[in-house]
Amino acid sequence: VQLVQSGGGLVQPGGSLRLSCAASRFALDYYAIGWFRQAPGKEREAVSCISSSDGTTYYVDSVKGRFAISRDSAKNTVYLQMNSLKPEDTAVYYCAAEFLLGVQAMCSISPHDGSWGQGTQVTVSS
Repeated sequence: VQLVQSGGGLVQPGGSLRLSCAASRFALDYYAIGWFRQAPGKEREAVSCISSSDGTTYYVDSVKGRFAISRDSAKNTVYLQMNSLKPEDTAVYYCAAEFLLGVQAMCSISPHDGSWGQGTQVTVSS
């Protein structure tokens, strides 16, 4: 399976970006999706996840109310809408997918499991 990410870049504090994670060769509807980020010198962090079944979502506390994860089944794409961005949101963001997982399991997935996108840099700076 292949995940292709797009949408990163440089934005000023308070700005918005939308990350996309498009799948080929499989229907994302049957997969749990997670967005993760890793900043230099820091451990990978689960930012947001959505389950494969009922659409249950998870957000790390630092992004609640600012980020939103969503699916577009017609485009076979998952998005992470990021609003009110802060400098501490600066990181490389990765999407990941795994078949038929709950939201907690998706957010705890090992880097060696599932399918991962190539990563996209998000830089929040004035």
